[in-house]
Amino acid sequence: MVVSQTPTELKNAAAPSTAADSSLSAEGYAKALSGRQVTMIAMGGAIGVGLFMGAGGRLASTGPALIFSYAIAGVIAYLLMRALGELIMYRQTSGSFVSYAGEMFGKKGAYLSGWMYFINWAMTGIAELIAIGLYFQFFFPNVPVEMSAIAALLLLVGVNLLSVKAFGEFEFWASCLKVGAIVIFLAVGTFMVITNAQVGDGNASVANLFAAEGGMFPKGALVMILVLNAVIFAYNGIELVGITAGEMQDPAKEVPKAIRAVVLRIVVFYVGSVTLLAMLLPSDQYVAGTSPFVTVFGQMGLAWMGDVMNMIVITAALSSCNSGLYSIGRIFRTMANNGHAPEWLTRMSKNHVPYAAILAIGAVYLVGIMLNIWLGGSHAFDLALNSASIGVIFTWGAIFASQIALRTKKGKVSALPAPGGVWSSWVGLASLLVITILIGFDTMTSKSGEVFHLGLWTLATIPLFSLLLWLGWRKVRNNEPKSALFS
Repeated sequence: MVVSQTPTELKNAAAPSTAADSSLSAEGYAKALSGRQVTMIAMGGAIGVGLFMGAGGRLASTGPALIFSYAIAGVIAYLLMRALGELIMYRQTSGSFVSYAGEMFGKKGAYLSGWMYFINWAMTGIAELIAIGLYFQFFFPNVPVEMSAIAALLLLVGVNLLSVKAFGEFEFWASCLKVGAIVIFLAVGTFMVITNAQVGDGNASVANLFAAEGGMFPKGALVMILVLNAVIFAYNGIELVGITAGEMQDPAKEVPKAIRAVVLRIVVFYVGSVTLLAMLLPSDQYVAGTSPFVTVFGQMGLAWMGDVMNMIVITAALSSCNSGLYSIGRIFRTMANNGHAPEWLTRMSKNHVPYAAILAIGAVYLVGIMLNIWLGGSHAFDLALNSASIGVIFTWGAIFASQIALRTKKGKVSALPAPGGVWSSWVGLASLLVITILIGFDTMTSKSGEVFHLGLWTLATIPLFSLLLWLGWRKVRNNEPKSALFS
């Protein structure tokens, strides 16, 4: 049975050297993340290839209705972050939702949430490393995709092994670049729409939203709901602030600031960018596999801006994968201390970095890159991202459920209560259930016109994941937690 402990009891349970050092968290991590780093990590964590690369194909298959898809997903993301904020202010831990699920629902809750989060980032990280390799070929066409991907992996593993401060600085500057690029695009794009500037054979205009037959819904209104699983994935990483809370210098100050401000900014970035993209060009001029920003600048005759955007796409993928290494490193260590992963994953370096867990997820990424050589399927990237969305949905569901349990089982409301209390989380859970059901209807159309039933293949991974998780649980269910700190 998982024992609930207060933050004070958790600190007293820590090793004497850890408890005596105020610069370390109860779990032994360095409290080195500053306010500026936390703010940019929270914003940049959810801005990755889902927007810079994935929005183009979705605009082509969905039409301008994709704007509503991002808006709906943004509302769910907002509810999620408010639920997570309530949990974080209740107790700060680098185990984040795994620790909360363990406290609220017992060992099985911690086990499932931990391994589903691993599935999420295992698939996401592999896909993004492959994306880095593909985009690197834009500049160096003779360099194999796998070589570039492996070089990127070695760089990111090195950054994460140095210290949490090194991770924070990398993310800060990468996020500054991503956010800066979006802000500039929003400003320039808005100006072009207002001035009715020429883009390709047409002009930037609000009228482009209704240019196709069917107006904003050329593929039907239902399509904007069917693509929500892919759009939800675009917001993947927004929950990273929960994991960084255990290594913040001042979580009581930084968490509320990040929760309240960051979600709204991200929604503006996503919804605003997709709206402008749909105004600058008719949606049928975007294609899957090409950044929509590159498409726009190419139509404007600004090839050099397309080069810049390709570099930003690479940076976005690097940043997102970097976040994956960081978060899974902490979650893996929590799982190992819970007895749900090999004990050697608990090892820490002298810089208070869970080096064994980071190397382990790095090895998984390396295997994934090697498998890409063997598979080589045209839909491997999309299938990996959609499979990751299953993990995202489960992780978000665990956060909503934990907030409900905090109120109903514990009878506690933290210093940052979610608006609507448990009802907002129930709405979030219901939304995620509907999205899961609708995944089966999701399709992708290739450049050759081939229709690929992506959703059915994605749903087919659920029985596989369930079998693996069941077998794993039978093996570890009797293991006792190594430390009450991670229970």
